Formats: sequence, C-alpha cells, structure tokens
Amino acid sequence: MRGASMSQLCSSWDLHQQSMAYLPDAEMETMAASTSLPDPAGEFDRNVPRICGVCGDRATGFHFNAMTCEGCKGFFRRSMKRKAMFTCPFNGDCKITKDNRRHCQACRLKRCVDIGMMKEFILTDEEVQRKREMILKRKEEEALKESLKPKLSEEQQKVIDILLEAHHKTFDTTYSDFNKFRPPVRSKVSSRTATESSCVVSQDFSSEDSSDVFGSDAFGAFPEPMEPQMFSNLDLSEDSDESPSMSIELPHLPMLPHLADLVSYSIQKVIGFAKMIPGFRDLTAEDQIALLKSSAIEVIMLRSNQSFTMEDMSWTCGSNDFKYKVSDVTQAGHSMELLEPLVKFQVGLKKLNLHEEEHVLLMAICILSPDRPGVQDTSLVESIQDRLSDILQTYIRCRHPPPGSRLLYAKMIQKLADLRSLNEEHSKQYRCLSFQPEHSMQLTPLVLEVFGNEIS
Repeated sequence: MRGASMSQLCSSWDLHQQSMAYLPDAEMETMAASTSLPDPAGEFDRNVPRICGVCGDRATGFHFNAMTCEGCKGFFRRSMKRKAMFTCPFNGDCKITKDNRRHCQACRLKRCVDIGMMKEFILTDEEVQRKREMILKRKEEEALKESLKPKLSEEQQKVIDILLEAHHKTFDTTYSDFNKFRPPVRSKVSSRTATESSCVVSQDFSSEDSSDVFGSDAFGAFPEPMEPQMFSNLDLSEDSDESPSMSIELPHLPMLPHLADLVSYSIQKVIGFAKMIPGFRDLTAEDQIALLKSSAIEVIMLRSNQSFTMEDMSWTCGSNDFKYKVSDVTQAGHSMELLEPLVKFQVGLKKLNLHEEEHVLLMAICILSPDRPGVQDTSLVESIQDRLSDILQTYIRCRHPPPGSRLLYAKMIQKLADLRSLNEEHSKQYRCLSFQPEHSMQLTPLVLEVFGNEIS
C-alpha cells in the first residue's frame, strides 16, 4: 500500500514538473490577473493582510473571481488551459497550505473551484497575444511621450541654481537686520489724513544728479543698510490741509524714517541679487545702473511677497514691530492710489503659488528688461532676458504640475505689466514726497540716488 502511495506521489510530481515547464513569463501572469474581478475597495481594509482562499499564503488580489496568491492563480490558470485531470493520492480531502500545496494537485484544484475561481475568466491564447501587443504599444507610446517631454538642460538647471543661491544670499528670512533701522514710530491718531493725502504737481520736476552712490566701480561696496540717526530728534510740525488737491504739503510722517531705511536696505539686496544673475555683469556699468534704477522698486515689491500674509493683508517680517499694515505705509507718505493696487497685486501673486525657482526667475526677468529708460545695448539685455524666459517656460512645463501650471507663464508676465503701473504710481508719490525738504531729508542717499534721479 505504501509502495502504491509513493508511486502516485511520483506521478503527481511528474505532472507538476510538466505544468511548471508550461509557465509563461511574469508579464503574462500579470495580464492574466487583469482578467479577474476588481477588488471591491469598500469591503477590504488595505492595511489588513489578505489571505489566499486556497493555501493561506499572502493574497495579491482577486484572480478569476476569488482572493488568491500568485501561485494559486497561476496553478488554476495552467490546470484549466491544459484541462488537467488530477487524482488525490490520499483520501481526497487534503488540507492545502502554503507549504504542502504542491503535494496534491487534485485537492488544490478542488479548493480553487470551491472558493469560486472560474475558468471563464481565463484569457485564450489569442486574447493573451492581443493584450500583450496592447501593453507593448502603450509602453512605446509612453516612452515616446516621455522623450518628447521638455527637460531642463544642465545649463538651464545651473542658471536656476545660481539664482536660488543669489536669492538666499540676499534675502534674510529672519529679518534680523531690521533691528538696525531707525525704529518704527506708529502714530496713535487716525491715519485718515495720511491716507487721503494726494499730490497734484502741475509742473515738471527735474532733480539734479546727486552724488554717485554707485561709484566708479559699478555696484561695488555699498554703505550699511541704515543711515545715522541724525534726524531722530528733529521736531517736525504736523500740517494737515483739508484741501490736499490744492497743495503738495504732506502731514507728519512718523513711519518715513524706518521705511526709508527698509527700502534702502532692500535696494542694496536687489543690487546684490542682480550682480549674480548670469549675464548681468556682461553689460556696461551704465546699462547696469539704468536697469537697477528702473526696476528696483518692482523687484522690492516682488521680494516682499514672501512676507505678505493674506489673512490680514500685511507684511510680516519677524516680530510685531516689523509687521507692516497699509496704515503704516500711509504714515510714510504713500496714498491708497498706490497701496490699493499694491495689495491686490500681492494677493494675486500669492495665489499663483509660485515655486521658489519661478520666483527668482521672475525677479531676474524683471530686472533684465530691454525697454527700461536709458538702456543702450538693448539687444544684449533682450538676449539675456529671452534666455531667462525660456528657462522659466521650460521649468513650468517640466516641474510645475497641473492645474497650477495652466497659463502660469502668461499670468507671471501679466504680473510684470502690473508692476510697471505700480512703479509709475510710486514715482509720482515719491516725487511729491521728495520735493518737501522736511521729508526728503529723512531719505537715505541711496534712496535719493535710485528714485530721485530717475531717467526719463
């Protein structure tokens, strides 16, 4: 009896060896699995291990209408395609486990049928071939699509890395230098007068050239960000005119000294950033100065978006002393004709959710604008700007996922147009401010050089 059992076991082993030889490649196993019923996601917790209904091994999903492991899936498919007839060498009721599932194919197949596996779900050879061709075609299409997808070149990535490093070197996220400025003084009285103040200048103002702060060595060493507190004890009389349209007089501006130092400091940082833009130093000193004087305030507005908070529409630069609201800026001489569109600009820019790479590229493109007043070599400036624009567009296509990338480049260019309008309004209000001695004396030499000697 024992010899007969051994004979039957050998016979079963031979059948198993034949079936193993019939195994197709791993991809065919995967395709066969796709003919199974989908896993009803609502009925199973993905974090709970699934058990094969045939042998108790770890299941990989529903195969041919039942939850099974890869081994039992393949065994059932091979058995059905070969129309195999197995005989149990024992009593026909073997308990199938992960370890002994190869010992009795008859009971294993019976268990497959018992848990609901159906041969109707098995693909024919023709169907397998068609599916294999479809998979191959899909892979080829994906490979072609990937090959056509724009990629940043090493040179383009290097430019981005340089701009990121330049920004990190010139933008202190701790705002620790703000403590060196003349301290902010916020008036406790209503800022209505300052807010409503406007400047109507009927004549053309032309300021004489101040001492060349830039020096003969263009953009070499710049002074410290804050000026000596030589005006801290100056008693400015408050002059409120109920009819601002008839005068260019502005009221007492307690925040002007602090914000003048802040702007002067920011100009220095913009200059430092510009000097590190690839190609900027290839320009003549005169063109570098012309570009910086015209774009400085625009880049400052772009930089300030990093500290802008939409929750309360303020610029938060560290402590509460350096949290700036619109009312603070009105106490430095600016009116809502500038501040209202400025806040709108900041909100719109914030909503674009720019990557830092896109932000630094936008600042560089803003500086390298060939249509700035006073630029001589416009073709060279344009070529540098075109290069930066190409890098920005490629970056957006490669790295900025949808839906945020949709029309993003066009929206960013529109922001540059908005900055031109803000720049123009800032110039008007600055002229109004700078032509009043009691206010212009609060400005730093660098601010006077950049804004007070505009090329027009």
